[in-house]
Amino acid sequence: MDCQIRDEVLRRLEYDFSLKRRAGTDYMRGGTCPACGKKELYSRYDEPWFIKCGRESKCGQQWHVKELFDDLFEDWSKRAPATDKEPTATARSYLQFARGFRLELIEGWYVQENYWSRELGIGSATVRFPLEHGGYWERLIDRPSRFGKQKARFAPGQSMKGYWWCPPSLDLLQVRELWIVEGIFDAIALLHHDTAAVSAMSSNAFPAESLKALVKACAEADARLPRLVWALDNEPGAHRYTKRWVRMAKELGFECEAAQIPQRDGRKVDWNDLHQRWAFIEGDDKRVTQRERDLAEARHHGALLIAENASEKALLMYQWQERQEFHFAFENRLYWFKLDLDKFNKAVQGLEDGDEHEEQLLTRKEVREKALRMSGGVVEIANCYPRALYFQRNEVTDESWYYFRIDFPHDEPTVRNTFTGGQVAAASEFKKRLLGMAAGAVFTGTGAQLDKIMKDQLFGLKTVQTIDFIGYSKAHGCYVFGDLAVKGGIIEQANSEDYFEFKQLRLKTLQKSIRLEIARTDEGYRAQWLDWLWLCFGAQGLVALAFWFGSLFAEQIRAEFQSFPFLEVTGEAGAGKTTLLMFLWKLLGRPDEEGKDPSKMSRAGLRRWMGQVSGMPVVLLEADRSDNDRGTAKAYDWDELKPLFNGGTLGVTGVKTAGNETYEPPFRGTVVISQNATVAASEAILTRIVKLHFVRPEATAASRAAVDNLNQLSASDVSHFLLMATRAEAKVLDTFRHQVREHEATLRALGEIRVERIIKNHAQMMALLDCLRLVVPVTDQQHAAAMRELDRMAVARQQAINADPAEVAEFWEVFDYLQSLSDDAVVDHSKKPELIAINLNEFAERAAEHRQKLADVGTLRNLLPNSRSRKFLDKNRAVDSAVRAAFNARNNALSARCTTVKCWIFQNPDAARRGNA
Repeated sequence: MDCQIRDEVLRRLEYDFSLKRRAGTDYMRGGTCPACGKKELYSRYDEPWFIKCGRESKCGQQWHVKELFDDLFEDWSKRAPATDKEPTATARSYLQFARGFRLELIEGWYVQENYWSRELGIGSATVRFPLEHGGYWERLIDRPSRFGKQKARFAPGQSMKGYWWCPPSLDLLQVRELWIVEGIFDAIALLHHDTAAVSAMSSNAFPAESLKALVKACAEADARLPRLVWALDNEPGAHRYTKRWVRMAKELGFECEAAQIPQRDGRKVDWNDLHQRWAFIEGDDKRVTQRERDLAEARHHGALLIAENASEKALLMYQWQERQEFHFAFENRLYWFKLDLDKFNKAVQGLEDGDEHEEQLLTRKEVREKALRMSGGVVEIANCYPRALYFQRNEVTDESWYYFRIDFPHDEPTVRNTFTGGQVAAASEFKKRLLGMAAGAVFTGTGAQLDKIMKDQLFGLKTVQTIDFIGYSKAHGCYVFGDLAVKGGIIEQANSEDYFEFKQLRLKTLQKSIRLEIARTDEGYRAQWLDWLWLCFGAQGLVALAFWFGSLFAEQIRAEFQSFPFLEVTGEAGAGKTTLLMFLWKLLGRPDEEGKDPSKMSRAGLRRWMGQVSGMPVVLLEADRSDNDRGTAKAYDWDELKPLFNGGTLGVTGVKTAGNETYEPPFRGTVVISQNATVAASEAILTRIVKLHFVRPEATAASRAAVDNLNQLSASDVSHFLLMATRAEAKVLDTFRHQVREHEATLRALGEIRVERIIKNHAQMMALLDCLRLVVPVTDQQHAAAMRELDRMAVARQQAINADPAEVAEFWEVFDYLQSLSDDAVVDHSKKPELIAINLNEFAERAAEHRQKLADVGTLRNLLPNSRSRKFLDKNRAVDSAVRAAFNARNNALSARCTTVKCWIFQNPDAARRGNA
């Protein structure tokens, strides 16, 4: 191992796994095993390529350091730059230290080159191997994850079809057994262990021309054809090709076997990985023994793969472990093998005592094999093959499931779904669940057979962590969008088992109700949308875009800055609010989405809806209700949103357990309020809001065309924006941290804003606008206009806090007018100068008599509790009425009226001012 890499690996092993070197040895011990949690982990100190659990029988897991610290084995040009004297220094370092190859064995087989991706604008050094019939194959060695799935490439325009890559040192006429592997590095790895191997270059490529040439060369040299061992990667696609290539090679006259490396715990292992594991073993005898054991196991699994019928496969399995009964799959059907010992003993006796010459020539092993065929019972117990993939659990609700894959022998697609613990514990329940999830899938086994099947399949089953939302998972530091995930700027796709495999993390989302359409590449991406958005909505549209963009990072921002603002979108009918919102949703891959009316949801439904997403907006539509007193729809209480500003809980529900556990899901999204009327709420809510108000524009031919273009765009045309933004997570957050403080200072310097929360909210929006330029090409003019709009919005928000809503201001103007009509009390029932007492129904009646314009009583009941000019104190309080007392005095008490009236009580600022004077 390279000295620099070794030093860093040793440091990380000590820090991450608590491994310590034992005095007088070349081993580090006492580490905590990531699989079983026991302090039995160890590694070599001189060559720390692997860590391994010492509990061989109970765990025995091992990990290559490349799995754990992949960043140390990626940028080889930086670690070992090429020079004029050593033009292949980078390639040599990669082959020696990343692949574990002896350079003297492969000297002259490769060259170092460079590859540049015009599409991505990035490049990498490569290790290039020339191919026999022209062209080349090369491996990218500088952070290949940047190139997505392209970690290697062939020469453009060249085809390797029909030919293999043969090591220059290999004389095929002298080979008695030839292994055909998938990659060039696999072939080189086997050569290190005296195993002749060639590379087919791909599992779906049959080297027909090379095989025909070998047949011809052997015939001309009067040499025997070598036995072929098809040792392709152990993957479902390669399985199908292995069987096909074996049949085709036999037709050419070759004797064929197969070899498959067992893939445990979902971690891919190839021949190069085994080569490096064998090098980890100390002692030649132990290393050879382990190598022979691994190769024997690979041959066994290969023989199972190419078995011609179920009976042959059952016999191979019995000979490997000698279990008297077991289940197995053949051609995607589930079989049961049970050995009848009486029949077996009778068959053996009959063969040994037989009179036929052929039976007398059988060896003891051959007698045993033939007796097994005669006595073994192979029965089909399911017309499909159900296989447990992993265990998944919702820790919060204490629910768990086993995730199964159901394969069929015909062309029906594979089915994946869950079984509960009860359904895998009883044959009748298992049968019903199987029939319910896969059409025509029938299990006919017994309960005892199912118990043994589940015992085998569920033992040591891997566990996958789950989340019940889509978007950013703060606990795991990654974005999960259905079958796509982004972690550390890298896009990952869900594997064939429907979960994401990260370093030391398996993760999936249980949220299935939200449909996302995300363009995985920038092919077809319509970048013109930004110009159309600007033409339609100007600076306000850019601010709304910055909020949608910032929502993707709301969890990270709240974790560091403790809050994220709400967005209010109001405006006249026809101002384009719906067009804007639906387009912004398309940027996040959610077509046909706008929002929902919280007044039309139950509390439980609203809580669940708001908890479905993380790092995405939750849009509350038309929640303003002025007619709630008429029994139509109940107005939404904006004060319920206060805890969401800091990412508080959505509510508390009980968990169905024997204890007193509760579930308090945090709010992980952002809040958008869209309605025609202005939000009327307490100051606590208003200071949390960043407000956009749209007016009906004067349409032009260009703006109409831009609106049509935005409406016609599909989510797949623009949703690559979502991946562009989340891949830039690190840059966005760094820029945000730097800019937000500067913008806070700028807003304070205006001198017009006294509420710190308003400053903080609008400064965050300004910082997000700066960050937006990392992802989309916002011009300087557009950026400056949006900044001016945010300045204006911040000042307007402060003024809104100071002033009453228009309906309330109008109410107090009418109050002052009515009171001025007489020296006696007209509508103020209070006898205390510091208080104002108003009966709303009577007030409305007096206003109508004097032809004064006034909002309806229902609207006033909603708005008056938030009155600022005259502070609201109480409602429906019984008051000794000054108005009634004046009436009784004028009428000499001849028709005295009751003087007690239920009133709304407000503070009288005029009395306070007179007192101060």
